[in-house]
Amino acid sequence: MDLLPDVWRRELWLPPGVTWEDMEKLADSDRPLPRDLLLALPLSLGFVALRFLFERVVAPPIGGCLGVKDRIRARAAPSPKLESFYTQRSRHPTQSEIASLMTQCGKSQRQIETWFRCRRNQDRPCQTKKFGEASWRFVFYLTSFAGGLACLKDAPWFWNLRECWVQYPVQVMERAHYWYYMLELGFYLSLLLRISVDVRRKDFREQVIHHLATITLLSFSYCANYIRIGTLVMLLHDSSDILLESAKMLNYGTGWRNTSEALFVVFAVVFLVTRLLIFPSKIIHATLVLPMELFEPFAGYYFFNAMLMVLQALHIFWARLILRMVYKFLKGNLEKDERSDEESEAEEEEEGDKGEEGDMDRDFSWEKRTLNSKLSMLTSSCVLNNFANHRASLTNKMHKAQ
Repeated sequence: MDLLPDVWRRELWLPPGVTWEDMEKLADSDRPLPRDLLLALPLSLGFVALRFLFERVVAPPIGGCLGVKDRIRARAAPSPKLESFYTQRSRHPTQSEIASLMTQCGKSQRQIETWFRCRRNQDRPCQTKKFGEASWRFVFYLTSFAGGLACLKDAPWFWNLRECWVQYPVQVMERAHYWYYMLELGFYLSLLLRISVDVRRKDFREQVIHHLATITLLSFSYCANYIRIGTLVMLLHDSSDILLESAKMLNYGTGWRNTSEALFVVFAVVFLVTRLLIFPSKIIHATLVLPMELFEPFAGYYFFNAMLMVLQALHIFWARLILRMVYKFLKGNLEKDERSDEESEAEEEEEGDKGEEGDMDRDFSWEKRTLNSKLSMLTSSCVLNNFANHRASLTNKMHKAQ
């Protein structure tokens, strides 16, 4: 029972010398209240419902205009025992398990391995699903960025970061910034709610960490009235996400490869500039250094900056993937996307499947060459035998003539 009051101790949330009574000098509508965060939950559920309608009503016709098509995949032959093992045990059987399945099903090792490859490919997400997810995020990030820019372009802290801390924490909160916060928080909560059914990507764990860090940052910064710097962080992130999602959308279409690659290069430049230059040199500097000119460090100061450092570590991780993509693009070897829109397990599995299918093709070619060589040897043997028989008959005729 005593834990809740301890959570709201002013030493954790406010600079030394500032109390909650100082914050109460502002009207309830002009200051952030922790209970306001409860609005994010129904908003997140609303985003999930809206996304459901968008991906089924709006995204398909847009995808059709861009030439998004699902690849036809062969279905695995019906096999109750293999299907039961696949759904209940594992999608990737070990060698010992394959040996056991061979006995149960009366199939060869190659037949079982081929069945599991085909069955895994059936479960891989289709292009239209990936396009629907990318287009939904594109629409939100574009709308959020435009709305955020509209409500921040006249704000004094947009042009001068020192204004973020003038009279902090007793700062009036504008309603536009309140809704900017709530909508962003609701959106990231909806991404977290849907992450288990969305396309599983290479950076799945990093995405989970990113969503949790973002939700934590938004919630804490709202309660501690870090709203001015928080709005700048959101706007900065949305600017590059728009380009990434648009590049993905075109990448899933037909005939848009060059445009998609050009957008990705632009995204790479914007990402590297905003996340590796502006974010640490401006935003983190504004939260780590500038506040010390006005007040002493407190628990919330350390926590907020620690969360920003987590985001920066993720930025560096993604920058490495992006630079690898740009390097391949410049070398002309851009055959496989290193971006986060590729499934982690499914895509790596597909590459393995391609390798195994390539081995099968090579085996088939080798068998054809072996068969052809045997046929050639047999043919040559027949020709030699005929030649030897013909020569023997000529010799016999010559002996008889003599």
